[in-house]
Amino acid sequence: MGIHFQDLPLYAGWGRPMRCECSVEGLEVVAGEVPADLQGSWYRAGPDRQYPPMLDEDVFIDGEGMAHLFRFDRGDVSYRSRWVRTERYIAQEQARRSLFGRYRNRYSDAPEAAGVHGGAANTHMIYHAGRLLVLKEDDLPYELHPDTLDTIARTDLGGQVRATRLSAHPKLDQQTGELLTYSCQALGDGSRDMAIYEIGADGHVNNEMWFQAPWSGVMHDFGVTKEHFILPFFPLITDMEVVKRGGTFYEWHDDKPVHVAVLPRGGKAEQIRWFRGPTASAGHMMNAFTEGSKIHLDVVLYEGNCFPFFQTPDGRVCESPPPLLTRMTMDLSGKDDTYTLRKLCARPGEMPRIDERFQGRPYTQGFMIMGRGPDGTSSVGRIDVTSGAVDYWDHGAKVTVQEPQFVPRNAAAGEGDGWLLAIINRLESGHSELGIFDAQHLAKGPVTRLHIPVRVRSTFHGSWVPEEALKK
Repeated sequence: MGIHFQDLPLYAGWGRPMRCECSVEGLEVVAGEVPADLQGSWYRAGPDRQYPPMLDEDVFIDGEGMAHLFRFDRGDVSYRSRWVRTERYIAQEQARRSLFGRYRNRYSDAPEAAGVHGGAANTHMIYHAGRLLVLKEDDLPYELHPDTLDTIARTDLGGQVRATRLSAHPKLDQQTGELLTYSCQALGDGSRDMAIYEIGADGHVNNEMWFQAPWSGVMHDFGVTKEHFILPFFPLITDMEVVKRGGTFYEWHDDKPVHVAVLPRGGKAEQIRWFRGPTASAGHMMNAFTEGSKIHLDVVLYEGNCFPFFQTPDGRVCESPPPLLTRMTMDLSGKDDTYTLRKLCARPGEMPRIDERFQGRPYTQGFMIMGRGPDGTSSVGRIDVTSGAVDYWDHGAKVTVQEPQFVPRNAAAGEGDGWLLAIINRLESGHSELGIFDAQHLAKGPVTRLHIPVRVRSTFHGSWVPEEALKK
């Protein structure tokens, strides 16, 4: 008996499960000073393992949800992490072991998991209409307390959401206050049903659109412009017969083209315009905007499979060259149903972010994790999407970074004028730091470093919430 984690590459070194909650009231400043104008909360979500997995395998996108909070208050920064107490977490806590088998494959679960939702709530955190939500695309959101991170409940937004799940990548239009989101496999595993929700600043669903996807698969992220939704369908497809036999939830089909749906905000499903292009995949979009009759979607594009642990139906492992930020352009003026592709940056990167005041609008710059070398190190970079120029922190150390977060210097600051926050993984010393960068001068390195006395194992995505927004 006892708890023994398997000897898996995912669990080596930094990837070793942490399995604990943490509170630090006042992080130690080890370099510089915390900018006085940083007042608010930075929320992030990521996966961790509550217990060793049932099977002798794991994928990095699985694991129980852990919510993280960095609270900035007049020069002091506190840190808190808490488990998201999902149905899955509570059932496993009672059983004192893992109950869920292969990733999202309910047919491989333990008998005790019958009737328990396997949603992990481990991907993203957002704040909208007075609610702090933690998200993963396999379930509805869970609401958390914005100060304590205590789990309140799973929510369908007061009965307004008919879909069984919502995306982990909603878009907040800061100019209108709307939250724009969607549901993939909206009526259950293996369904082709898609739903789009436009949620007003008051939390009321103002528009709901349903349509059929080209296949039942994954759409991890999407794009919005001031006028349009852009939904790309990459050929990572769910075959429920394969799932029932114990196979993977997705399979990679390298013989199928990409499909892209474009439809107007506030519109109806019958207004969809479909476009097609060569086989590719992507997990994340940087931004999108409308330019006359053209719709531009800036996407971190893989020429092959972005998730190689999902094989082809005949068992082939298909990997991809490193992803490049690429502009996908659809022209609504003609009858051509193909799109064009243009590389925006020659340096590979992932986890793109922007100055979110420009969400869905023309913009000039974005931020990414970049520079993964043979030793696995990475750093933060800023890309000029008009010229391809890169401003990059070349730290030269055994360091990796997690997804950055831009924070404007003040409400009147120009695009990109502000701070970039990033969790820095100190691989040799086994602890994390919070780095604060001048977003326009990343090459100079962090202007402030704060010591986090624990290893923040993994976070995927998060949101900055200004102090005044929480007060409201």
